[in-house]
Amino acid sequence: MVKKLVKEFKWIDKTQGSIKDDIFSGLTVALALVPEAVAFAFIVGISPIIGLYGAFMMALITAIIGGRPGMISGATGAMAVVMVNLVSDGQSYAEQIGYTGAEIGIQFLFVTLLFTGLFQILAGALKLGKYVRMIPHPVMMGFVNGLAIVIMISQLSMFKSEGEWLAGNKLYIMVGLVALTMGLMLMLPKISKKIPSTLIAILVVTAIVILGNIDTETVRSFVASGSVDGNGSLAADLPSFAIPIIPFTLESLKIILPYALILSAIGLIESLMTLNLIDELTGSHGSGNKECVAQGSANIVNGFFGGMGGCAMIGQSIINIKSGGRGRLSGIVAGLSLLAFILFASKYIEMVPVAALVGVMLMVVIGTFAWSTFKILNKIPITDVVVIGVVTIITVIEDLAIAVFSGIIISALVFAWENALRIRARKRIDEHGIKHYEIYGPLFFGSTKLFLEKFDINTDPKEVIIDFGESKIMDQSAIEAINKITEKYQAAGKTIHLRHLSKDCRALIKKAEKICVVNVLEDPNYFISIDNYNKNLHKK
Repeated sequence: MVKKLVKEFKWIDKTQGSIKDDIFSGLTVALALVPEAVAFAFIVGISPIIGLYGAFMMALITAIIGGRPGMISGATGAMAVVMVNLVSDGQSYAEQIGYTGAEIGIQFLFVTLLFTGLFQILAGALKLGKYVRMIPHPVMMGFVNGLAIVIMISQLSMFKSEGEWLAGNKLYIMVGLVALTMGLMLMLPKISKKIPSTLIAILVVTAIVILGNIDTETVRSFVASGSVDGNGSLAADLPSFAIPIIPFTLESLKIILPYALILSAIGLIESLMTLNLIDELTGSHGSGNKECVAQGSANIVNGFFGGMGGCAMIGQSIINIKSGGRGRLSGIVAGLSLLAFILFASKYIEMVPVAALVGVMLMVVIGTFAWSTFKILNKIPITDVVVIGVVTIITVIEDLAIAVFSGIIISALVFAWENALRIRARKRIDEHGIKHYEIYGPLFFGSTKLFLEKFDINTDPKEVIIDFGESKIMDQSAIEAINKITEKYQAAGKTIHLRHLSKDCRALIKKAEKICVVNVLEDPNYFISIDNYNKNLHKK
C-alpha cells in the first residue's frame, strides 16, 4: 500500500524465513491464541473449549489452503460481539416455540457459520477479494490504529481478578511481569535475531513465576474465573462431527441469514485487510480470492465440528511474522500446537502467567499502531485526517466492518466532490460561425449541474459543437445531462453535436439512445454540416 505505513514495522525482517523460524513462531502464536480464544468465548457466553476448537480449526485450515502464507486466523473479537446477539436471539426464539436447553442457542451459531462460510466461498468464487486493494490509505491507517487500540483495551481486562481491578502487590507484580516480558522481547533480538524472542520471553517469565512461587494470574485461573461450564480447564477431546439441529422454520432462517451476512462481511474485511497489511510488511503478495475460499471453508468446518469460527487475526499474524514465520508451516504448527495443548498439555499451558501474554500483545499494539499518523496530520488534506479519525473511532466503539465502510464512503464522496469541481468549458467561435464548447474534466453525477451551467443557449449561434476530447462521459447522470442540453438547444431551433467521444463513451451513448437523442459527430470535417445548412437555407 503506502511505504509510510510499512516504516512503522522496521522490526520485521522481510527475509523468506526457514522451517525453524516457522516452527518456533507457530508455537509462540499458539500460546498467544489461548487467552484470546478463551476471552472471546466468554464474550459470546459459550464454553472456552468451543473458542479453542474454533481457533485451532481456523488456524489449521487457512494455513493449508489460504491465500496468504504466514497469516494467522482464529476466533476474533470482531465476530464475537455479533455472535452474542445471535446466540441470544436463537435461544429466545427456540424457547418461545417450546424447545428447551441452553445448547440450542449454540446450535444457531453453528448453523449460521455454515451459511457464513458459503457466503465467503461465493465471494471468492466471484473474485471479490481483489477489491480490498481499492481501500484508500487513510482508511487503512484508521483500521490499524483502531485495531491497535481495541487490542490494548482488550488487554486491560487481564488486570482484573474475579471482576475486580488488581491493586497493591498483585498489581505491581502484574505490571512488573508485563514490563519484563516486553523488555526481553526488545533486548533478545539485539543479542541474536535467531532467538525466538517472543517464545523465550514467555518461557522465562513462566519459569520465574513457577520457581519464585509468585502469586499472579495464570491461564488456569483466568479460565476458571470466567468458565460458563464450571470445568475451569482447557483439557478436552478431539472435536467430533455433528450436524447442528435447530427448529426448521422460516423464522429460524430470518434469524440466521442476516447474522450470516454480517459475519461473512466482517470476517472477509478483517481477513483481507490483514492480508493486505502482511503483504506490505513482508514484501510479498497473497491471493485475496483464495483467502475468501479458505476462510469460508474453515467456518463451514467449524459449523460441523462445534467450533466458534472466526477470521484472520492481525495481532497474532504480526506476532508470527515478527517471530520469523513466513510459510504455511507456521500456521499449521500454530493450529496443531493449540490442539496438542487441549489434548495433552493443558496443565502446562495453564501455568503460563497472563502477564507474559499481555506483554506480548502490548508489543503487538506498539508495532501495529501507525505512529506516523501524528507526523503527517499537518501535511495531508483535512479530509484524509477526518477519514483516519472516523475509521479509528468507529473501529473502537462499533466494529470493523462499519468503520471500513464509513471510511470508504467518506473517501468516495470527497473524491466525487473534488472531481465534480474540475469540470471546465473553453468557449470559442470558429471561422464558420460554429460555437465550440471544449469540455475538460469528467462528466458524472457530481459534475452535471456545473456542466449545464456552462452553456449560453439563448445567445449561441445555430450550430454548436460540444468537444469531449479532454473529458469523458461516465454514467447515466451524464447521459441525462447531455439529453437535457440537447432538448434545450432543439427547443431553441439550434443544432448540437458531440465530438471526440471515446469508443466507450460512444457505446454508452448508443446503449442509451432510447432515452437520449443526440447527434454524435464522427467526421472530423464537421464544417460540411455548415455547408449543407447554408445550402438548405439558400433553397428556402
